[in-house]
Amino acid sequence: MKKIKIIFFLFFFIALTFNLSFSVPGDIVSSFPSPGTCPTGLTFDGKYLWVADHKTDTLYQIDPKNGEIKNSLSSPGFRPSGLAWDGKYLWNVDLEENLIYQVEPKTGIAVKTIYCPSSSPMGLCWDGKYLWVSDSRADKIYQISPEDGTTIITLPSPSSTPQGLSWDGKYLWVSDRIADKIFMITPDKGEVIVAFESPNSYARGLAWDGKYLWNVDYQSDTIYKIKVEDEEVLKRKEKKSQSLEYTHEFRNYGPGEIKELKIYIAIPENLPNQDLLDSVQFEPQPEDILIDKWGQKVAFFRFKSLKPTEFKRVSMKTKANLYQTDYFIFPEKVGKLEDIPEQIKRKYLIDDTKFRIDDPFIKRSAEEAFGSEKNPYWIARKLYNFVLDKMHYELAGGWNIAPTVLKRGSGSCSEYSFVYIALCRASGIPARYAGSVAIRGDDASLDEVFHRWCEIYLPNYGWIPVDPSGGDRPSPWAQSKAFGHLANRYLITTIGGGGSEYLGWGYNSSEKWTSLGKCKIYTEHIGEWSPLGEGSKLEE
Repeated sequence: MKKIKIIFFLFFFIALTFNLSFSVPGDIVSSFPSPGTCPTGLTFDGKYLWVADHKTDTLYQIDPKNGEIKNSLSSPGFRPSGLAWDGKYLWNVDLEENLIYQVEPKTGIAVKTIYCPSSSPMGLCWDGKYLWVSDSRADKIYQISPEDGTTIITLPSPSSTPQGLSWDGKYLWVSDRIADKIFMITPDKGEVIVAFESPNSYARGLAWDGKYLWNVDYQSDTIYKIKVEDEEVLKRKEKKSQSLEYTHEFRNYGPGEIKELKIYIAIPENLPNQDLLDSVQFEPQPEDILIDKWGQKVAFFRFKSLKPTEFKRVSMKTKANLYQTDYFIFPEKVGKLEDIPEQIKRKYLIDDTKFRIDDPFIKRSAEEAFGSEKNPYWIARKLYNFVLDKMHYELAGGWNIAPTVLKRGSGSCSEYSFVYIALCRASGIPARYAGSVAIRGDDASLDEVFHRWCEIYLPNYGWIPVDPSGGDRPSPWAQSKAFGHLANRYLITTIGGGGSEYLGWGYNSSEKWTSLGKCKIYTEHIGEWSPLGEGSKLEE
């Protein structure tokens, strides 16, 4: 068994190194043509798929194995859209009539008609008791009574143009044709848990067969069978090959003397979001390579006797492939708090000066946020929602401690990170931070602001990126993207759990000095990005 595990991890490492592709949620299992050229709604009756077609005004019953038509019914309205199956009857929402019909599947007779709660209904599904309707103009999703169409719950759409809907027994699935995404959302608040690209460019109806998700695409006139859950939890895409020169400059304007100057530069390594293409280069050469208590490698430089107006410059150059990384986290697959390894708990549940996890305000806030929740995913997600609700982004100056920042209600990315880490650790969720140099806009750009976010440890998944300051946005999808997602514009230099003996509470680099007399000090830190073109050393 041990040998098998070693072989698996070696293969996984090789796959990451050479960018091999694993099967992930959202991958297409099979596909076949839809029976008409304007397909809209889709549902599953336990044995067959049903697809609505706007052009032919027909509801088709088809074999999910090959797309063979088994039966067809004339739609009860003139513009059939979403379809649902309640175990006995078909339900069909009509976009022109704004009506929802209950249809007897053998005869095609509409045995009941109810009013739709909105003017542009698209998707329809059945959750075992109620119907759900999506509206592409209102950007809303409604739970309604099948008795008379009374609205019970109204949810925000995860994105701008919701189309198909499906129910998997616990979560809603929503397709969006502008975002070209399919979302898994909670039925109580509409929070996005999982999102992946739709199979094609105009995703309409969705259906759930108990294991797989089905999607009919209006542009390609194709029905796709989609994998939802898989052993692989991470997808890397949108590779960006970049060169970075990071410069740390120290100036002494005097009139006194700097007796000794120490500069520390964090050394980046291969991580899920980044592959280094060459060894990291320094100018001048460091005196030593050190490792701090968090395991972070730093290049150490020492200079003696800086006279007035003298300055020192240290630079680090590296080339890397950067990836957008998406983690597919299913809450029910996350282990329990007691499943977290002891070495992780000992290292990433401790207190530190910026966190103050024993502060009464932090403790009360954590308890208010997650209540009696036991699932680590939902504890972390509720703490994340709490921070988004209580704070807004603001560069207020300095890096204050977590209780102060949370009471103030605003902070920088670093202060957001201190607050979220403090709340997580106070709740039993191991948390740390990642610091990076960021691409600002164009691939050829300059970064002198930098960015920090958090990572949390979820049993059965490992370390997951969470960016609470990046989630400070209005839409459910934008908020969810900062939980388990990382854009391809960051080179992580620093992984830390708190104060470092070399980097302090900073990241990327830091300096320490001793002085004699009055010294006016100025430091500058710049990350200069350049895209790697032809002739550069790229990953094959």
